[in-house]
Amino acid sequence: MQVMHPRCAGLDLGKDVLAAAVRVQDADGVKRECRTYGTTSHWLGELSAWLHSRGVTHVVMEATGSYWKSVWHALEGQFELTLANPVQIRNVPGRKSDVNDATWMADLLAHGLIRGSFVPSAEIGALRELTRARKQFGREIARHTLRIQKILDIANLKVTGTISQILGVSGRAILKALIAGETDPEKLADLAHPRVRVSRARLVESLRGHLTAQQRQLLKMHMTLIEALEASIEQLDRDIAKAVTPFRQTVQRLKGVPGLSDINVPAMLGEIGVDMTRFKTHRHLVSWARLCPRLDESAGKIHSTRTMKGAAWIKTLMIQAAWCAIRVKDSYPRAQFLRLRARRGTKKAIVAVAASLLTAVYYMVRDETPYKDLGIGYFEKHDRSRVARRFVARLQQLGFNVHLTEAVA
Repeated sequence: MQVMHPRCAGLDLGKDVLAAAVRVQDADGVKRECRTYGTTSHWLGELSAWLHSRGVTHVVMEATGSYWKSVWHALEGQFELTLANPVQIRNVPGRKSDVNDATWMADLLAHGLIRGSFVPSAEIGALRELTRARKQFGREIARHTLRIQKILDIANLKVTGTISQILGVSGRAILKALIAGETDPEKLADLAHPRVRVSRARLVESLRGHLTAQQRQLLKMHMTLIEALEASIEQLDRDIAKAVTPFRQTVQRLKGVPGLSDINVPAMLGEIGVDMTRFKTHRHLVSWARLCPRLDESAGKIHSTRTMKGAAWIKTLMIQAAWCAIRVKDSYPRAQFLRLRARRGTKKAIVAVAASLLTAVYYMVRDETPYKDLGIGYFEKHDRSRVARRFVARLQQLGFNVHLTEAVA
């Protein structure tokens, strides 16, 4: 097999220790050398010096949790780095050790058998950290909200059954009054906003309960944490707005896509970046986002077409965007969803819409073009003969004899 990189190294990473294997091939044959280093800045400097002394030009490391990031930043700019997907470089079972894994990765890299994973640039990486932190803080708020609802249910205060949003204007006012010690349901009902749809009598009845002092204290703790998280999200929004300044035109362009907004456009760019040359075609991007059917076929039988696991951030983001997009009337995503749902079911239809949105994003970012919606009637115009056959079949089922004649333009 042809050797692509005669002087390379493989790194098997851990939290505190990493194993480095150097592979050098010359006229005398293949020479290997392995060493173990710590992961502190001092030891990473020692690792870099050792690799330089051996004339290494290419280095591969495994994407192990977040441990690879510090090693990547320490070696970036000094070597040609490759980040390997652990699933794609598994060694032979029964020969598992850090040294063997590092040696195996070096051999694969030398022969060009490792396909590098996508590593964002520094600007995109910073944006990714901000958008992911915002998403995590939002999840924490949702968790504390559920805990508040649990405490209220235990105290027989059925606020969540009458007010749709416990953290809305009415819900917050009632919660703060409960924390302050108010127990009169009439006074608590007076705090509700006039536009609350529930009747006053039902609201008063739902507020007849009993909170203990301990439960009030817990409610206060949860509300304090929620307010702190909301303040942090506001700060993150300001930081994200600054981080996307270099990509302002791209952000404005992508807001025209159904389902994409001020919040999820920066989050999406933080995941896929703005350099579409990293993906050969839009199909590579959709596959990387795990929004296409897997290829699992053997002996002429298809075992599964389920999407593969992984890419949790971008996959979840595009699925959520697809659910928003199909609510836009007279749009192509809605037409695509309705067309596929009848044949393939809701889940597969929404994944297909998400893949279509990501495809549109790929070409909009690559070619710097605005979004052009194909419209609700795209499929009928695209395949007139199929639509005609379907209508003819339906009329024949109803007992009519149908003869079609092409209209003269």
